[in-house]
Amino acid sequence: MANNSPKVALFITCLVDQFYPQVGESVVRILQRAGAIVTFDPAQTCCGQPAFNTGYRDEARDVAIRNLELFEDADYVVAPSGSCSTMFRVFYPELFENEPELLQKAERLRGRFYEFSEFLVKVMKVENVGASFPHRVAYHDSCHLLRELGIESEPRKLIKAVKGLELVDLQDNKVCCGFGGTFSVKFPEVSVAMARDKLRAAADAGAEYLVANDAGCLMHLAGYMHREKLPIQTLHLAELLEKHE
Repeated sequence: MANNSPKVALFITCLVDQFYPQVGESVVRILQRAGAIVTFDPAQTCCGQPAFNTGYRDEARDVAIRNLELFEDADYVVAPSGSCSTMFRVFYPELFENEPELLQKAERLRGRFYEFSEFLVKVMKVENVGASFPHRVAYHDSCHLLRELGIESEPRKLIKAVKGLELVDLQDNKVCCGFGGTFSVKFPEVSVAMARDKLRAAADAGAEYLVANDAGCLMHLAGYMHREKLPIQTLHLAELLEKHE
């Protein structure tokens, strides 16, 4: 591998670490094949978003300070999640807006922190990773990824480059899946109804698989699919990009 290969620190996210470790492994392999040097620090924990979103700012601040220290020397940090990427890039500066020294660290890290698909397309200049998957696939735009980070075209470029794949459009594709972190716990009836609508749209589009970049969305939708015995499966984008069928 060339000496000028970008050095990437992987931020794994809580849900990937605890429930979808195969997603993290796929991310590492894909980044390595694209030419990056990937490291992983097992000392990392949560990004702090659950605490932040429920009003526990002091607790979120403690977690954020730990992450600022942990990734201070990283050339790049990459996460397989728009939600966690948003916490680092949008909400860390908000947390430290009245603390100049920490705000400066947060701003420096924001410029080096990328969501997985964004990093592949914008930094590595890679769209075709050599995957093949002859199935009908729908893509779900997770809320933070789309609304806070403005990442919409990058995942689609990667998906469209998969050999044999047919990307189908979802009606109301920019509508939330209903997970929303603690929203799904506070408002379960609304959350389930939103999942039902999202999956109805996928079924109407004839999708065999529903792909997203956030494990939270996938966990929420997969749970509804399982309970209702729907003939659709979920995949994280990183899993899709490792398919060779």
